[in-house]
Amino acid sequence: MAKKSVFITGASSGFGRLTAEAFAEAGWQTFAAMRNIAGSNAQVAAELRQSGIDVVEIDVTSDESVAAAAAMVARACAGIDVLVNNAGVASFGIQEAFTPAAAERVYAANVFGPLRVNRAFLPSMRERREGLIVYISSVVGRIVNPFGGIYASSKWALEALAEASSYELAPFNIDVAIVEPGAFATEILGKVGGPDDTARAESYGSFRQIADAAPARIAERAKGNDPADVAKKILQLATAPQGERPLRSVVPPNAPVETINATCAPIQLALVSSLGVPDLIPPSIQPAGAVSRA
Repeated sequence: MAKKSVFITGASSGFGRLTAEAFAEAGWQTFAAMRNIAGSNAQVAAELRQSGIDVVEIDVTSDESVAAAAAMVARACAGIDVLVNNAGVASFGIQEAFTPAAAERVYAANVFGPLRVNRAFLPSMRERREGLIVYISSVVGRIVNPFGGIYASSKWALEALAEASSYELAPFNIDVAIVEPGAFATEILGKVGGPDDTARAESYGSFRQIADAAPARIAERAKGNDPADVAKKILQLATAPQGERPLRSVVPPNAPVETINATCAPIQLALVSSLGVPDLIPPSIQPAGAVSRA
């Protein structure tokens, strides 16, 4: 029997690297995708290859790069079973001080990147009528922190794309899972972007210091949280039976966010059910008494 395969974006560090290592250890054919594998990420790439992981060059903001990555994977395996949209950037600061161009750069990675990667791999999944797409969102994809409006809004957009695709892909037996991590001390905290209009930020006076301290406050909340738990959750979702994976998983458990998810789910289900197209409802959220498509 051929190995199951997984493709993970943003695998040079943090959740992405941990996820790649977890899947490889579990015996999956693992494709760890990242930028600059011959440059700044050469050492990471070499270490992952030593673990039997296939390293793939990708820039999720580039059509050409994503197409080249998908072509490489197509030559290496019959098709991807699990796609993990993990690549992204973080950005915090006073919202007024972000120019549209700066906000667009966040959306290019966090929103349009997954959309672009999906388009590259979904045709094969739909043809085989199986697969799982995992989106790495955030608890701020459901709630909002001050000074995190640009970043949080990108995750809210990602959540909308992911949930909408869960209905559109249900007729093809393709599951969608959204993982919502809380605060974790991964490498992304050292790469947090900020406003590019510094003059506008400085016009807020000393209040700007509160905004600038946002990453430090996140790091403080992250104490005691193990990023490997996110990788374990993704692997758990991947190995769960098709059609039985929850749409949203919060790591670590977060009562307020889980309350939002639980409250919204029946409202959303009622909305989709009202369309009169039962095939759009994924098996994992089918109402009681529904007939399975299996």
